[in-house]
Amino acid sequence: MTAEQPQHLQYRTALGASSLESITLLGTDLARDVMGTVGFGELAFWLATQRRPTPGETRVFEAVLAALADHGFTPTAIVTRLTYLSAPDSIQGALAAGLLGGGSRFLGVTEDCGRFLHDVLTSVDGDLPDDDAGWDALALETVTAQRAAGRFVPGLGHHVHKQGDPRTPRLFEIAAEERLVGPHLQLFAAIGRTHEQVLGKRLPLNGAGVCGAALADLGLPMELLRGFALLARTAGLIGQLAEELRHPVANDVFLSVDLNNRPVDPDPFVPAPLRGAGPQG
Repeated sequence: MTAEQPQHLQYRTALGASSLESITLLGTDLARDVMGTVGFGELAFWLATQRRPTPGETRVFEAVLAALADHGFTPTAIVTRLTYLSAPDSIQGALAAGLLGGGSRFLGVTEDCGRFLHDVLTSVDGDLPDDDAGWDALALETVTAQRAAGRFVPGLGHHVHKQGDPRTPRLFEIAAEERLVGPHLQLFAAIGRTHEQVLGKRLPLNGAGVCGAALADLGLPMELLRGFALLARTAGLIGQLAEELRHPVANDVFLSVDLNNRPVDPDPFVPAPLRGAGPQG
């Protein structure tokens, strides 16, 4: 230890810590008070907030995890299976490949929608609405502003569930049963009621978006919303790998591309000309 380093370093944490006799977690004895007593969803919420959730909060949170766990052969599932095909000795690599694909088009919508709704709510001057008419007015103003700026409304629309995402009404129902419909869900519901007036067409509120609204209403950090989506999808990707072990399809996916490619002439990239820029030389 150099002279510049402090003699007694301490790293404070309320999470896991071990001694010779025990392991503590969140101020409790892990073996005695958590294992076999606290469910994984409840524990994940507790770890993120360092407060134990109520039964209602746990139910809504776990409903979100269930909604996001798996949605079929999405890019995240396909890349996980293909990575396992390439490196069957690296389960962690296959899982990581799928999780790294959680972005603005798949999984990331949960974070994008939660943040979007939160930004709208925190920008309101004065009190938030207290009835549907007030929420509808705020939603109409919000969608109009997005349309004028040429931006999409996160959580609005779905490439498959064009007539309605079955996860959305169910999550609203569960949140209502637990009396946990807060301002984020109320604004999201109002966007669903009013957007057609601005966009000229009706789009569904998608499941990833309503999950973001529900997580935000639970008071979870905006910075972690995508993390919860990835937590859920990890379980789904493990399921994808388990099925791949028993009923493999990754090699068929690979061969369908490999055996059906065709050579074409090069298509050179030409950058768009800069406005007002003339030839040099």
